[in-house]
Amino acid sequence: MRILSILALALFLATAPAAAQTLMMATTTSTEDTGLLDQLMPMFTQDTGIDIKWTSTGTGKALKMGENCDVDVLMVHAPAAEKKFVEDGFGTARNEFMYNDFVVVGPTADPAGIKGDSSAKALAAIASTKALFISRGDDSGTHKAEQTLWKKAELPLPDKETWYVQAGQGMMQTLMMAAERGGYALTDRGTYISYEAKAGAAPALVILVEGDDALKNQYSVIPVNPAKCPNAQLGAAEKLATWVASEKGQKAIAGFKLEGKQLFYPNAK
Repeated sequence: MRILSILALALFLATAPAAAQTLMMATTTSTEDTGLLDQLMPMFTQDTGIDIKWTSTGTGKALKMGENCDVDVLMVHAPAAEKKFVEDGFGTARNEFMYNDFVVVGPTADPAGIKGDSSAKALAAIASTKALFISRGDDSGTHKAEQTLWKKAELPLPDKETWYVQAGQGMMQTLMMAAERGGYALTDRGTYISYEAKAGAAPALVILVEGDDALKNQYSVIPVNPAKCPNAQLGAAEKLATWVASEKGQKAIAGFKLEGKQLFYPNAK
């Protein structure tokens, strides 16, 4: 009887399906808040058999998670910081695969009078009128982009000015704060569309500045380097990078819409 039990156990182990591989990813709040990952990742799992779990946070914190070997792969949007991450040996490559754009939003009354301006002119007007501006202030990709825009506008980087508030929160929370306080904010368009859908017919914030080349928002997938993090699952991370750049992945990104509006644009090379 004992021999039969051992044989039965051996047969079960031989025929039981292997446990699914789980990929750990750090990503930005915009991919989470918009619902993009909820659409893409089940498709990736179905095609590859790789489960994926993610943490959404600012790009700065996501990169730090990669440096600390807490994740296997990053999906982020701060090109300069990403390039340094790879140059320092923490990532194997930047794989650009989609973009959206940033917009400046604010109250319909537009107290600084920035509607239709360039981003540089708009920031100058906000600073000169001391109109309330809500910054993410969290070292995210959006925060880094905002700091770059102040510099491109040849303006001092705001810090302790009374009109400049650093939320230290994700994008949706920052938009909610700006809406409650009647302030301006820089946001990715995708998260704004998500906010607009939730806000209903008369959102407190509207898009006032858009279309600048400086407002383009590029996203990349970066596998964590096993040379720095021996337990990093490079093969699975590279499969994710390949999948989002594939014809199926790119088509899924282009087809993802909210309220009939396209949020992200595929541009894998």
